[in-house]
This record gives sequence, structure tokens and C-alpha cells, in this order.
Amino acid sequence: MITNQVLLLLMLSILWPTIALPFAPGNIGNLFGMPESDGKILQRSKRGWMWNQFFLLEEYTGNDHQYVGKLHSNMDKGDGNVKYILTGDGAGTLFLIDEKSGDIHATKRLDREEKAMYTLNAKVLDRNTNAELEPDTEFNIKIHDINDNAPKFAKEIYFASVPEMSEVGTSVVTVTATDADDQTYGNSAKLVYSILQGQPYFSVDSENGTIKTALPGMDREVKENYQVVIQAKDMAGQMGGLSGTTTVSITLSDVNDSPPRFANHSFRVTAVESTVIGAAIGRIKADDPDVGRNAEMEYTIVGGHDIFNIITDQITQEGVIIIKKPLDYETKRDYEFRVEVKNTYLDARFIHGLQFKDYATVKVTVEDVDEPPIFTRNPYIIEVHEDTAAGSFVGVVSARDPDADNKPVKYSIDRHTDLERLFNIDSVNGTITTLKALDRETSKWHNISVVATEINNPRQTTRVPVFIKVLDVNDNAPEFAMSYDTFVCENVKAGQLIQTISAVDTDEPLVGHKFVFSISPTNPNFTIDDREDNTANILTRRGGFSRREMSMYLLPVVISDNGYPIQSSTSTLIVRVCACDSRGNMQSCNPEVLPFSDGLTTGALVAILLCVIILLMIVVLFAALRRQRKKEPLIISKEDVRDNVVSYNDEGGGEEDTQAFDIGTLRNPEVMDANKLRRDIIPEMLFPFRRTSPIKDNTDVRDFINGRLQENDSDPTAPPYDSLATYAYEGTGSLAESLSSLESAATEGDQEYDYLSNWGPQFKKLAEMYIGKSPDAFEF
Repeated sequence: MITNQVLLLLMLSILWPTIALPFAPGNIGNLFGMPESDGKILQRSKRGWMWNQFFLLEEYTGNDHQYVGKLHSNMDKGDGNVKYILTGDGAGTLFLIDEKSGDIHATKRLDREEKAMYTLNAKVLDRNTNAELEPDTEFNIKIHDINDNAPKFAKEIYFASVPEMSEVGTSVVTVTATDADDQTYGNSAKLVYSILQGQPYFSVDSENGTIKTALPGMDREVKENYQVVIQAKDMAGQMGGLSGTTTVSITLSDVNDSPPRFANHSFRVTAVESTVIGAAIGRIKADDPDVGRNAEMEYTIVGGHDIFNIITDQITQEGVIIIKKPLDYETKRDYEFRVEVKNTYLDARFIHGLQFKDYATVKVTVEDVDEPPIFTRNPYIIEVHEDTAAGSFVGVVSARDPDADNKPVKYSIDRHTDLERLFNIDSVNGTITTLKALDRETSKWHNISVVATEINNPRQTTRVPVFIKVLDVNDNAPEFAMSYDTFVCENVKAGQLIQTISAVDTDEPLVGHKFVFSISPTNPNFTIDDREDNTANILTRRGGFSRREMSMYLLPVVISDNGYPIQSSTSTLIVRVCACDSRGNMQSCNPEVLPFSDGLTTGALVAILLCVIILLMIVVLFAALRRQRKKEPLIISKEDVRDNVVSYNDEGGGEEDTQAFDIGTLRNPEVMDANKLRRDIIPEMLFPFRRTSPIKDNTDVRDFINGRLQENDSDPTAPPYDSLATYAYEGTGSLAESLSSLESAATEGDQEYDYLSNWGPQFKKLAEMYIGKSPDAFEF
């Protein structure tokens, strides 16, 4: 919208050619003269030939080029010999000049917000000679602002918060808008703020855009979020001004203005008596409409309680009731206590006149369960002496059923804790006895577990550890504390100390060990001196020991303890005779060895012996390998012998054939070779020949064979195998089956051979031989 000032400028620009000359005769002027500090009209200086500033309205909406101003020189006589030239910002593009008249026009609409002023240079030239008629003069074209920009906010939506229950006038947030128009000229950029939405809860400062609360007692629990629309309008809010809006989302933040309250002031909880200590049996909850830390609560039992306690679940803000001590249905079944709840954080502004706490009553009912047996003690510690006989009494354990029924209980030992089965327990009365004798030196403590089980409900079991301490009995004799390396010098004198000995005893008497050492008083070589501190000194009784006479002495030492009964043992001390120097230091204890008379040393004899042992081992190994060889049988399977045919290419020569078998041997066994071997197999080892008893003359061959058979059956050196050759077996697929008479039940005379005529032409000749008929009698 064009204001009154803009209209005035337009009118002056139109009327300027008629009024410019009276103010500056013979010169060029701008649109209208600018008053100086003394109030006079601005005029050109003596050196200038034009005005130094023109004014132009932005956003000109005319169809033609906008007229800016006119340049005119005193040298211009109007005959067309003067040429005007324009250079500088936008010359030739934004601004055009008429070379003849000097009129300046703008070619398009200009925006002050893009550029507020343009600087140009004007020249006056002779059109014919291009000589400068006037010096170059610089002037400005200033763009005058109009209200063409609406106010804008930095954000489309603002977010803010204010505590609930705030007083009226509490500042919430400040929102500001900007206007691109000239703030130094007119009211185009003067903004006024107003609220379009959000009343009566909020208001806004019209000058700075600060939003404030306008209604007292705004409660977050009633309404938490508000949408406020703020408008900014230029032209100081006058009609016709441009405006912009933004939305402010305001949230009421919580304050602790609401106390916690129980919706139900009586709670009932049930718990089984087997609930473990520390377990939760129920939850109660109070309501607090506040949020965050303002809704945090703390639950306590008024006056405390021996059995129960209550803690606060920080996540759900619930009161959790837990067990402090075991429950017993048989002792007490009902409990009742009072619970208090309060906020952990209080706001001093709201505690006046309000109780920020509440109370409720909790009733707990204990339910009965089938409980496992309970031992009278836990654990048991029992003492028993070692070496007690099997079946001896050790101790007694006792358990009972805590339920009102008081069901019977049986006892047992967990055998995983008594792998050696040293103890037994009576299943009825819980008496523990030994199954084996105990040895304290093997194990001082035995830890077993006894299980008590309800007879009517085997799933109800209880375990108790039983620690059995084995008490010591003096049943071990003392012995040397270590193995001693004792020697005596050949040049030793009588009464010289050669060794100090001590003893140990695996028993542990209450008053400590007391050992007594002694040796035979008739020992001609050594004596003993008991020092009465569980040690003793071995002394020489004489001097003049010699390695040639005896290189080693065995000295029996008797060691006794002071226990009851007294235990003693004899330990042997080995005393070597050694060669020593004059100070008694041992030099050599080996007896003197004479060299061998045949010149062989001990090393050579050892080498010979090793060689002999190696040769013997090789022979034994070879013989063992030979014995492990096995001969494959002629017939592998009795069922199928088609692939096990033994072929004989020689028919035999009858009685003239003396190579196949010597029949004379059967008739004259006395002329048999002394060491004749079997011909059908290769012998694996040679057996010693054992001469058999001669057969009487005229003995039948059958008797001879039976006699030999008995001899071989009773001979332990005979080979443990039989040789069987099967002949004339055609196989299971043949109609003739077996042709052998080995398995025939009857003799040859009892056989009927008529069936041979039914076997086909292949058996024609055989049928003739056995049946005795002519060939014409057979029909094939």
C-alpha cells in the first residue's frame, strides 16, 4: 500500500521539471532538494555541475520504465551536439540514460532489501569530438522503502514449560519476530505482539513478545499442555500492516502439590510357611498424581515388626513385604501391622495444611505346607576311638516332623559321603555304628551326611552333616625319623660318637612323645647313650675296625614310647667301615677288590652276559612266531564244497603201485621206519619219536589200526588235528546228490539201484553196471 509520503514523492518527481529551474537556474537537479543543516535548499557546489543524489521508490508497479531523474549541462544548447554517458552500478542494465536528453529510467522493479543505494558516474561529451564538456561527477540513487515485508518468527513452533500453580505474571518464554523493512524510515518495521489463542491462561507483552501466565492455580493434574498462538504485526499494529504468527507449545511442569493416598486402606496377604527369609510375599501401592521425584514414595511399618519388613520398589513405587524370620504355621497363623507411606521429597510451598502421608493396615495369613523333618542339631560332632571293633556305637542323630501330624521319620546315610562304607545307621532310631575298624593315622575326621525322610512322603527329606572325630589310641610303635648313613672309621677310638638318632610316632599322645632307645648290652662294637630328649647317641665300644674283616655292621636299636599300652619297635642301623684321615673325615668305604686271575674285567663279563641274553631272546621270539602260523584247512565250509575239490591225477597202480602206499607196512609193523613222518602235511615242528609196542603176527589190520588210534589218542605229543578228504561229492544242486558211500546207512548189498534208470543218459553205463540189465531195457 502506497503511503502519503510516497504519494508526495511521486508528485514532486512529476512536477520537478517545472520547479527545478527556479531553485537552480541553468543546472541539473535531483528529484527535490534536500534541506541542509541551516534549513536551505541543497545546491550544487561551484565545481559540480549536477546534484549528487536521486531518490527512487522500491517495488514500482508501473508498466513502463520508472523515471528516476534528469541530467542537464550548461553546455547543452539543445542542438543535439551534447551526449550524456552513465557508468557505475547497474548502468546499462538497471539504469538507462537518454544520450540526448539525459533522462534516467529504471528498467525493472528494485528491492531495497536487496540493495538500498546505487553509485553511478555521469559524463558530458561532445558528440562530434568526444571531448569532455564537464568533469566526471559521481552521484547516488537511493531506494526509498515501502512496507512490503511481513514480520517473521525464527521458528514455526516454540516449546516452553512453566511450573504448575505459578503466580499470575510468571514469565514463560519470549518470542521475537523480525521485519526486513527499513527500521529507520516510518513504521514499516515497528512490530506489535498480540495473542490469538491461549487466553485466558496466558498473555503476551505487546512490545517484546514475552509470554506470561494470566490465570492463577493452573494444575498439571487437570491439564498439562497448552497451545498458544502469537501474532507480530508491523506498522505499529495499525490497520493495513503486515503480520506473522507462531505457535508456542507450553507444558506445565510438575511440583509436589499432591500427597500420596491409598485407594484401599486394608490389604490382605497370604504366605506359605516354607517361604524363605528375604522372599517377597506381597505388594501394596499408594497413588500419587505427581510425576518424577515428586511421586517418589517410602513405605515403612509403623513401630517395626519382628517377622516382616517392607521396602520400596523404586521402579514401580510399590511397597514390597518381605520375610525377616521363618514362618511357622503350627506356632502362629495370622499377623497384622500398619504401613505408612510418604513422599521422599517435599515442596515447602505446599506442605502447609496438607498431610503428605497416608496409612493402611496389612493382614498376613500363614498357610500350612508339608515340611521336611528337622534335626535337633545342625551339625553333629561325634568322637570315637580308633581301632574300635566293627559294630561299635558311634553316636545318635534325631529328627522330627514339624507338622502337626508329626509323621514318622527314617534315617539313612548318603553313601556318596561314605564311599568306604565305614558307618551304618539304624533307620528307626538314628543310631550310628561302625562297619569297619577306624584308623586315626589314615583319617582323623570322617564327614558323612545323614538323610531324614518322612515315611509317608519320601520327597520330604532333610540332610545334616555329621563330623566324626577319630580319637587316638597308642597303636603304632615309634621308628627312625629318617634313613641314616652311618660310618665308623678304621682308626676310630673307643667311646667316639658316630651317629645321633631320633624317632617319630604317628600317634599323638596328650602329654607328648617320650621315646626310650636301647641296644643289646652284649654288643662288643657299639653302645648307645639315651639323651632323654627323644634322641640318642651311638658310640663305639672299641677301636680297630677293619674293612677287610667286615665292611658293614647291622646294629639293632629298640625304640619304645610312653603310651598305654607301650609300643616298641626294633630299627636296624647300618654302620659302614670306612677309611678316614687323621681328622676323622671319610675317604673311602669300598672294600678292597682283588683283580681276576684270568685277566677279564667286570665290564667284559657284563658285556658277554648281555650278548648271551640277547641271543636267547632272538631264539625264543623266532620259535614263538613259527608256532603262531596256522595251516588253512582243506575244506573251509562243510555246507559248500564246490570250490574245495581235491584233484588226484593218478588212478593208482593197484597192488603194483608201491609209491602211493606201502601195504606191507600194515602187515609188518615191525619193519616200519623208526622216524617216518606223515606225507599229507608238512610238519610244523618235530616231535620226539616214541617207539610203540610191536604187534603180534597174524594180527588183523583192523586191530592194528585200533591200537594205533588208542596210542595216538593217549599221546600228548600227537598233533591236535584230523585230516579229512571228501571224494565224489557233486554238490547240493545235483539230482544224484552225493555218490560217496561214507554216509550210507546200508551196505552195498542192501542198496536198490533201480532209480538210476531215471537219471538220464548220463548215468546209462552206471545203471548197467549196478542193475545188471541189458541196454535195451532202459528208456531214456
